[in-house]
Amino acid sequence: MGKKLVTAQKRGETRALCLGVAMVVSAAITYYVLGTTLLPLHLHSVWTQKSTCHLIETHVHDEEELEGRTVPRYPCLWVNVSVAGEWAVLYHTEDTRGQNRQCSYIPEGRDSYRAAREKVEEAQRRFREHRAFPCFVEPGGTAREVLFRRRYGPRALLEALLWPSCLLTGGLLVIAMVKLNQYLSALAAQK
Repeated sequence: MGKKLVTAQKRGETRALCLGVAMVVSAAITYYVLGTTLLPLHLHSVWTQKSTCHLIETHVHDEEELEGRTVPRYPCLWVNVSVAGEWAVLYHTEDTRGQNRQCSYIPEGRDSYRAAREKVEEAQRRFREHRAFPCFVEPGGTAREVLFRRRYGPRALLEALLWPSCLLTGGLLVIAMVKLNQYLSALAAQK
């Protein structure tokens, strides 16, 4: 009976050690992926200075001509704001600015035109209610473009690093508990 118990304990310890090592390796791989994708976006972001924007005007664009170009077939919101005494165009995130420079806010679900239009009108209503709001500007820039929310800010970085950190901590705890169990078993066997 004692030999079977020792064999079962060794198998259980081996499996627990493999689990702990797999958790640590998975966390290391996740840290590497985040370090090569999300971290450079955060470090190279120029939208670091927080400021206060004051609403000047909002327009909902459908299929109109704007500066000689036709706006795509989804509705979008155009917002002009005042920052430090100068007017600027407000963009929702860095991605909105890259998708369509003629839209400040682009709704996510553009399959249903009516639902997209309701989202855009809701955003317009909120901007009109809160005429002064925090925004992000480029520190040395001319403040012609500002962001409402940073997608790759410190909070996004911390949220992305939370789960790999938990995985790493859990894996190290499993390994430490197995090693402590082995040490205590060896001490008990010596006595």
